[in-house]
Amino acid sequence: MRNGFATLSFERQIAAPVATLWQAWTAPAARAVWAAPSPAVTVEFLEADTRIGGREISLCKVEGQPDIRCEAGWLDLQPAQRSVAYEVISTAGVVQSTALVTAEMAAEGEGSRLTVTVQLSSLAADMEAGYRQGFNAGLDNLAGVADRTMILQRRIRARRAKVWRAWTSPETLPQWWGPDGFSCRTQRIDLRTGGEWVFDMIAPDGTVFPNHHLYHLIHPKDRLHYALLWGENGPKHADAWAAFEDDGDATRVTLGMVFSTKAEFQEAKGFGAVELGQQTLGKLARFIGAD
Repeated sequence: MRNGFATLSFERQIAAPVATLWQAWTAPAARAVWAAPSPAVTVEFLEADTRIGGREISLCKVEGQPDIRCEAGWLDLQPAQRSVAYEVISTAGVVQSTALVTAEMAAEGEGSRLTVTVQLSSLAADMEAGYRQGFNAGLDNLAGVADRTMILQRRIRARRAKVWRAWTSPETLPQWWGPDGFSCRTQRIDLRTGGEWVFDMIAPDGTVFPNHHLYHLIHPKDRLHYALLWGENGPKHADAWAAFEDDGDATRVTLGMVFSTKAEFQEAKGFGAVELGQQTLGKLARFIGAD
């Protein structure tokens, strides 16, 4: 590094389709899982607006140490190809560094190749070693996260505001949530950042599946992030998000899930989670009259 500047390059082969890698790279709910360089670090998103010109603010938390604040902004987003973002790192109100982060990805066989270039400017201290360590650890985590990420999408012929209302209203969400033939029995529902939904999903044969959704972030008409627990305060089996994008006169809905382990991901695929998830999105479309 000279005069506080450095250019860092990282490359990874990812055993997941490039479309899945793109979602794992850009979705804040997924990044909160893989961005922490070690188990001692947690990442919490305070704001998340994943679109060109959108700003995101996150905190890296280590017990007994000041939070590290990251403000980032998306400058370019070319789905499944390229992203460019700036980021500003600060601690206790003092800016430590700024950087321009460019990610390029491409399909490679049945997987993907990811190349990340970081143009770093250290301000308060020499940050190069920390950036190298953090990005290497984070990208290693990303490879594992992408390999246990499930992505479902559906184009729904309705305006985004209408789709959003159906998903985030306590009255309407329980009416359509779940695969064909399933119903919901709600115990508590509070659809806001920091809220929760405690409910049972009831299968056509009467089998009861207890569920607990914890909502970490709700960005109106854009996306929501939540954790999926097996029953009230039970073990977490996935970090999930739903994103809503205008698509002409329709709305493209993306439902993503990062399963807690690769074994849970494989088990979910085995019992038909992809098909059942698509049925759930189909019920949403029918509920709002857009099938």
